[in-house]
Amino acid sequence: MQPVYLSTAYLGPVQQYAKLLQYPVVYIETMENYLKQTYRNRCVIAAANGPLALSIPIIKPDTLKCLTKDIRISDHGNWRHLHWNALVSAYGMSPFFAYYADDFAPFYERKYDFLLDYNEALRELICNLLDLHPTVRYTETYQSEVTFDFRTSISPKHPCADASFRPKPYYQVFQSKHGFLPNLSIVDLLFNMGPEGLLVLKECLTSCN
Repeated sequence: MQPVYLSTAYLGPVQQYAKLLQYPVVYIETMENYLKQTYRNRCVIAAANGPLALSIPIIKPDTLKCLTKDIRISDHGNWRHLHWNALVSAYGMSPFFAYYADDFAPFYERKYDFLLDYNEALRELICNLLDLHPTVRYTETYQSEVTFDFRTSISPKHPCADASFRPKPYYQVFQSKHGFLPNLSIVDLLFNMGPEGLLVLKECLTSCN
């Protein structure tokens, strides 16, 4: 099977991690022109009042276009403190948050300069916690046409628009209030289901067959 191409993502959606499970080799795109209003610097979690988007502020480049690998993180708005508080508020009562909190807390204390480095460090942590071990490589040139391309289709603008991915319902803290919310950030699955999150990812793929 040919490799899949994905964008970098901040605590990417369940769909993104299903691709990391589905394909033997994954290329993370680093050489694209950075796209705004995407999962590259944004995740969506299930808060008490419904879906909540958390966005990492970035430093706007002087040029109109900037490669994703060169995007820097801004310290504007004390975002690390706000994001961590949002995660604690949303998942403090979930079955596995207390178990994983010490793994995630340092990411909201330490400063990272580049968005790609931050996202990838989080992805590596999450893959290890889920016992998910993809072969991940990083693009060195930009190819406009590749066979398995989800660099733009995994997007907040059209979630789940993918025939090879079917969200599989699982327990969520506020499900009785809002119903099941599909394809949220992978941390929603991890904090609610723990190691069984890997089984849910598999079911998201097998239900398409």
